[in-house]
Amino acid sequence: MNPLTQAFYLREAVTVAKELLGKILIRQINGRDYCFKIVETEAYMGAMDKASHAYGGKFTNRTKPMFERGGITYIYLIYGMYYCLNIVTQDKGIPHAVLIRAVEPLDEGAMKFAKSNRLIKSKKNEDLTNGPGKLCQALVIDKTLNEKDITKENLLWIADAPSIMHIIKDKRINIPYAMEYQDMEWRFYIADNPFVSVLKNN
Repeated sequence: MNPLTQAFYLREAVTVAKELLGKILIRQINGRDYCFKIVETEAYMGAMDKASHAYGGKFTNRTKPMFERGGITYIYLIYGMYYCLNIVTQDKGIPHAVLIRAVEPLDEGAMKFAKSNRLIKSKKNEDLTNGPGKLCQALVIDKTLNEKDITKENLLWIADAPSIMHIIKDKRINIPYAMEYQDMEWRFYIADNPFVSVLKNN
């Protein structure tokens, strides 16, 4: 598998969010690669997007990675307990990012790895990684992986894979503070994939 090049990420977040569907998120631990298909994403469109951490051009220690050149991670903590993985897009100074909302384990090894990191009561495999906080826990993603280059094989990287034809677009999740921007259909997911967190109109 080949990493996606930096050129892939140097575009607006909405475009990258759609095209990341079906690509392979790879977590390397102890010399072993665990592979997960990206099945759901959300785009955050920088200074003009009221849902974005960088709305209004807000530059802080937290948002600093968003202002870097696309192709790196932006990881933050929500509710004081859950990490979220974002991929920075666009060129330096344009703070676009894509939230990875859900992934699907691609083989038994990846499934066992996810289960070992998320000791849940649910018997449904999809409950392991069908949400941004869940997938970060399952893949052991935290702030130590913040602002890391994902365009080459490393502890966390994204490999190319065939494009997805059947994509659903919908409103983003849990952003009532974003006013009119909460109605933007900037969430994308693979149709009929059981690992998607929230289905359209649900």
